[in-house]
Amino acid sequence: MVLSVNDRTFTQEVLESQIPVLVNFEAPWCGLCHIIKPLLLQFKVQCGEQIKLVGINADQNFKLSTTYRLKSLPTLLLIENGIVRQRLEGFRGREDLLLALEEIKLSYTNCPRSYKIPQTADLGR
Repeated sequence: MVLSVNDRTFTQEVLESQIPVLVNFEAPWCGLCHIIKPLLLQFKVQCGEQIKLVGINADQNFKLSTTYRLKSLPTLLLIENGIVRQRLEGFRGREDLLLALEEIKLSYTNCPRSYKIPQTADLGR
């Protein structure tokens, strides 16, 4: 299941997210949007909790569509700490999208953690 985001929830769910967010701008009339949805769901499963996937209806959220200067649908934005890190649009085919998603997945699922694990045991000392 993809979290549906709108103008009101965008700041909280995307810009203030503690993890990177892949934002899928789509529309009900967009055939390619329907075609890539299973690929995005598979990507979400593979990344688990390390990357959040959200969907935005571009027609119903015109302010966001204008802010991010959408030229075509679908448009995918990878947003981390409120900054657009990657923009994917104008897919030439399924393989093109899969390669881009794989690069994102490898970049973010192999990153070292920035938090420290509390030491609860002396580990034999």
